[in-house]
Amino acid sequence: MIPKCISISGSPWPILPPGIFNSTLEEVYDRYVINQKRLLLFDGLKRGLSNLFTSGCPQVFLDGSYITEKPIPNDYEVCWDMNFVDPNLLDPVFFDFANERLNQKQKYLGEFFPASIIEGVSGKPFLDFFQTDKYTGKQKGIIRLTNHLNIGGII
Repeated sequence: MIPKCISISGSPWPILPPGIFNSTLEEVYDRYVINQKRLLLFDGLKRGLSNLFTSGCPQVFLDGSYITEKPIPNDYEVCWDMNFVDPNLLDPVFFDFANERLNQKQKYLGEFFPASIIEGVSGKPFLDFFQTDKYTGKQKGIIRLTNHLNIGGII
């Protein structure tokens, strides 16, 4: 279940409290699709997750202004678990980081990062990096979505 957002000093809009919150795509839709831009981003997210889950990815973590109370987010960010992924089924764009992930953004309207890869500036794996508010440096929450297709391994 996705908890209510909280306000923290220094952050421009309310964010999720610290933690990793299990959710479903339906709950993400119900909570965050409140306007046409958010619907467009959600459709891109679904397309990206379809390829990841079909490739065997067991879980992903959703982040970015999409899961805040920012009315019109620019995009969303996802870090994905590389375990059990069949690289022959995976869209190569998930490893295309050129031009600030331009091809990912054009195809899926968001950015995708392997969860265990180290983020360059912080030195943290993306899974940890995603749990830090970029405005304040404080801990914040993210959303876990598990492979609803039941393809791939078990964690």
